[in-house]
Amino acid sequence: MLEVRSLAIPDVKLVRTERFSDARGYFCETFRRSAFAEKGIPNDFIQDNQSCSEPVGTVRGLHFQRPPFAQAKLIRVLKGAILDVAVDLRRSSPTFGRHVSVKLDSESDEQLFVPKGFAHGFCTLQPQTMVFYKVDEVYSPAHDGGIHWADSDLAIEWPVKASEVRLSAKDRTLPNFDQLVSVFE
Repeated sequence: MLEVRSLAIPDVKLVRTERFSDARGYFCETFRRSAFAEKGIPNDFIQDNQSCSEPVGTVRGLHFQRPPFAQAKLIRVLKGAILDVAVDLRRSSPTFGRHVSVKLDSESDEQLFVPKGFAHGFCTLQPQTMVFYKVDEVYSPAHDGGIHWADSDLAIEWPVKASEVRLSAKDRTLPNFDQLVSVFE
């Protein structure tokens, strides 16, 4: 059984799949195109990505890809836990510049669907957190973009202090939201 629930920004959706457990462990079907399409997520995912973040407080993001390589994402946690964040970059949207966040972990069977037109990022809540996500467009370095994770205008309540965060060199230098020229309508 697949459950899909809209969040405070309705185009961002929390997806829950059913887990079947027994003495051996569990089985869970995490994606079937036809079932997702029936629930309003018809995306054709074409690439899978996985990351492993060793320390708690690692922030990856806030990233996006510009058209024609914009990506929708379906994110789940294989091990550990994250605070997952999506920021609306669509200028014509009533939620432009606002964000939603949700805790995802390896025990909940929940996934987050983030449509095109959003910046996405997460912060690890447990050591050695593994995140797996599907995208519906290939990565293109020339179309890569991002927003600084700690931009005060976004008012994201991250679970880590700025002095303790672990970031890539790229993420340290991302611009603030007010410097972004949004290419999403």
